[in-house]
Amino acid sequence: MPAVRGSVASPAQYAFWIKWATRASVATALILIVAKLAAWFYSGSASLLASLTDSMMDAMASMVNFYALRVALVPADSDHRFGHGKAEPLATLVQSGFILGSALLLLFHGVERVLSPQLLERSALGIGVTLFAIVMTLALLALQRRAVAITGSSAIAADALHYRSDLLLNAAVLLALVLAGMGVLWADGVFAVLIALYIGYGAWGLGHEAVQLLLDREADPEVRQRVVALVQHDPQVRGYHDLRTRLSGNRLCVQLHLELDGALTLLQAHGVADAVEQRIRTEFPGADVIVHEDPV
Repeated sequence: MPAVRGSVASPAQYAFWIKWATRASVATALILIVAKLAAWFYSGSASLLASLTDSMMDAMASMVNFYALRVALVPADSDHRFGHGKAEPLATLVQSGFILGSALLLLFHGVERVLSPQLLERSALGIGVTLFAIVMTLALLALQRRAVAITGSSAIAADALHYRSDLLLNAAVLLALVLAGMGVLWADGVFAVLIALYIGYGAWGLGHEAVQLLLDREADPEVRQRVVALVQHDPQVRGYHDLRTRLSGNRLCVQLHLELDGALTLLQAHGVADAVEQRIRTEFPGADVIVHEDPV
């Protein structure tokens, strides 16, 4: 999962780029579905069907992100005191199950095409559509790169990572179509099988990451190290213990016990703890920080 980092955007800029990036992702996936569906219908290419399947999953992933980001950003309410951040990994877990099922169906189709190769019709149409998909994906990645640079959104960064992998997939489909057009009929089925395995592996990784987030796995080691450095920045801090971190959507949650001089007054100890909390929230905007002071 992308590392948590701060946003350099104002709230208005953040909302603007999040909305445009998610809308562009959904629109791109839907356009490519229509184009690849038409090309597969006329050519019958198994590799193109694999690419179509991946575009359908892209559309599902983009729409899930579109909805989940909006739910996850809803402030805490009386029924959800800890916010709605887990909407994102929950949606990802459901999505990974559908992706894995699609990969299995595609695998069976590819194996059948390997065992019974078929001559492709209008492979030039499939090649043209695949080149169009590559251009569309590159344009979307440029927009997503800009959005991530401004907002620091890990959800958009993960979506961009998925579309970067699509460039490799489309290149594989292009190669399969070219080889099939040259008479290498087995290439179409073989590439469909390879793409199915690739999609299934990605779905398994998505599901595993979502489960870990739902089980409140600790934040990345780099994040914990930075939190420790912020805690120990004040020389009045004698130490710390019971540090716990987790991610709720894009929000970092931190709990720890702060070891302070027992001679400090309650007001002084509270001031040190407040300063620690503020440093963490400055480094990780929106972080939920709870600090308990212990005398030593």
